[in-house]
Amino acid sequence: MDQGYDVIVVGAGIAGIVTALELADQGQKVLVLDRDVAENLGGLAKESFGGMFFVGSDQQKKAGIEDSQELAYRDWCQFAEFSEEDVLPKAWAECYIERSIPDIQEAVAARGITFFPVVNWVERGQYRPGNSVPRFHLVWGTGQELAKAHTAALLEHVSTGRVSLKFGHRVESLDYAGGHVSGVQGCVEESGEPFAIQASVVVIAAGGINGSDAKIRQYWPAVWGAEPPAIILNGSHKFADGMVHEAAKQIGARVTHLDKMWDYAAGVHHPRPRKARHGLSLVPSKSALWLDAKGRRFGPEPLVSGFDTWELVKRVCEQEHKYSWAVLNRKIALKELAISGAESNPAIRDKKKVAFLKTVLFGNKPLLRDMLDNCIDFVTASSLPELMEKMNALGNAVQIDAEGMEADIRSYDAQLDRPRHLRNDDQIRRIAHLRQYRGDRVRTCKEQKILDPSAGPLIAIRQFIISRKSLGGLQTDLQSRVLDEQGNPIEGLYAVGEAAGFGGGGIHGMRALEGTFLGGCVLTARYAAASILRGE
Repeated sequence: MDQGYDVIVVGAGIAGIVTALELADQGQKVLVLDRDVAENLGGLAKESFGGMFFVGSDQQKKAGIEDSQELAYRDWCQFAEFSEEDVLPKAWAECYIERSIPDIQEAVAARGITFFPVVNWVERGQYRPGNSVPRFHLVWGTGQELAKAHTAALLEHVSTGRVSLKFGHRVESLDYAGGHVSGVQGCVEESGEPFAIQASVVVIAAGGINGSDAKIRQYWPAVWGAEPPAIILNGSHKFADGMVHEAAKQIGARVTHLDKMWDYAAGVHHPRPRKARHGLSLVPSKSALWLDAKGRRFGPEPLVSGFDTWELVKRVCEQEHKYSWAVLNRKIALKELAISGAESNPAIRDKKKVAFLKTVLFGNKPLLRDMLDNCIDFVTASSLPELMEKMNALGNAVQIDAEGMEADIRSYDAQLDRPRHLRNDDQIRRIAHLRQYRGDRVRTCKEQKILDPSAGPLIAIRQFIISRKSLGGLQTDLQSRVLDEQGNPIEGLYAVGEAAGFGGGGIHGMRALEGTFLGGCVLTARYAAASILRGE
């Protein structure tokens, strides 16, 4: 039985790393346990695009973006649709907004993190207001740089013996007696060898449930339909399976809102999968037509990304066959095709300014070529009949309605032949609106037809729902202490990041304003460490 640790942190993603760093910086001896291998230290944050939600940042001010905490809190609550019982989630939301600059942005900046000068405007809201102004700050270097900077600092503590790292260790239960958590038990992933380790404090930073197909289906949001899609791709961590949630529940911890999750509607199979159901999340092209499984345009209101991701998932899942298509051409793809994550954005990830500017000016040709050559969900053709034949050849649940699909595409293109004041298509209006903001204008075509002969060849992308984040989790107070079913702190037990629903068991409510995941990991981790150091 290992002894001598002040704190055990379960999980070595960004939330666990920040927690361990904050504690080790103040002289605590910390053990970090993780199920994955050492090369994946940093978890899902290491693979992420690296967006962070801030209110009142220098980047906003330099761009002339007027923001306020009052406006941000109103936007957050409108998107979240909190219930009256969501006292702690609302308190965490208010805390995040009030402290996003000093406790998140300035904290990561102190580790050497910088941000793009252009703030992205996402989740603007569709049927209810979302982000009134741009707030999505992209880390220069993506989430890989965020993880790298914090990992480097953590490894300095490892070299001094202040922090110990153990990989391949699966925590299965918590030691709990006399009202106090005193350690963890589990086994080594490869050998099955059991272990038991003691410490006066345990911090759960093991992520959510969205890496488990079974858990996703168990907690599938009823508002998205009674039956989940037949295929749900995995954009989460392969070990985000809720095992440590269950361990905490066994000692009386309260878990809330697991039926709220953050998925995306435009996932494709990873060309080089590293886990079961491995998917990539497209940033859907605004100028592409979003079609249902039969190749018919969604309506009467078309689907356009950038306004309400949650609603896009709902609309796709309302149809009988819960997958969709994007139809576009090479010109649109070069201008607009993007995939979320560090892996698919090497110019940003590796901080190569010239290479990044080339992708903005000339399109991301390597990315498009890779997808066309290696992703089973991409097909291309020189004519519409050939394209539809290739779409059908993928062996889908339903065949394409060729006549209807052609009619929908030609109808859309005909709208662009009209004078601007006579166009009556909501997608065209939304594109015009998006292009008013410079951050979107450079990556969105102006007025591009699908069947433009000079813009070919044609491209079709089969899109599946892809899981990403759990919006619920272990309920915590504003000190990141895990609460029991009566609302009392469980002595010696904390939860941070996604394991805590990013704070309070559900800080986002129904929807996220985006960029709040990484920020929530940092915030909850720092508050947990501060509380532990105060002896609370």
